[in-house]
Amino acid sequence: MRILLVEDNRRLADQVAKRMRSAGFAVDLAETLELASAALADHPYPIVVLDRRLPDGDGLAMVAEVRHRHPASRVLILTALDTVDDRIAGLDAGADDYLVKPFDLEELMARIRANLRRAVDDGAPPVTVGALTFDLSTRMVSVAGRPALFHNRELALLESLMRRAGVIVRRDTLMSEIWGFDDDVHPHALTMLVGRLRVHLDEMEAGAQIHSARGVGYMIAARGK
Repeated sequence: MRILLVEDNRRLADQVAKRMRSAGFAVDLAETLELASAALADHPYPIVVLDRRLPDGDGLAMVAEVRHRHPASRVLILTALDTVDDRIAGLDAGADDYLVKPFDLEELMARIRANLRRAVDDGAPPVTVGALTFDLSTRMVSVAGRPALFHNRELALLESLMRRAGVIVRRDTLMSEIWGFDDDVHPHALTMLVGRLRVHLDEMEAGAQIHSARGVGYMIAARGK
């Protein structure tokens, strides 16, 4: 998944981009409104992280363009302008979220994940792989129409894979979506969790299989594909 980061403070931009990339996102950097506009013309970003004080104007001017070009995109304002009026102006301009500098990188990542979840969930139809169906809005799972229950982390892993069914999901992305920031995670925790989920799916005859891409990540697809 690709994020557009519009920030003219290069040091901060590099720090934020590094954290985003460590979570499995691809990041395009733009230091001005002009460069951001050119990037939006080339790619439909699911989320745009946007500073306000830019060399060629207020980042709020970009919100309308994002909405026009890519109505489903989420916009997260990232700025030092921290008064209540500033926040109201940002949200009234059409932004989905507003985070004030200085900020914690992990809070930023949590907000990005939350915004991406909302973007997918808004009117998204259930995803079906084999006999397995996952409702992204309710997080309810069924197999051949019968409700299916999973442990919390099995469900989180299954959700991450089903959101991107048929596509390899990087290990870093899965780890960031399954475990909290303060969790003490065993180095092989994801491998073991995938193993448990595979067994569970087989026991339920879900007709879905988790494929491994060695050293990269995992993909879920209908069995036999």
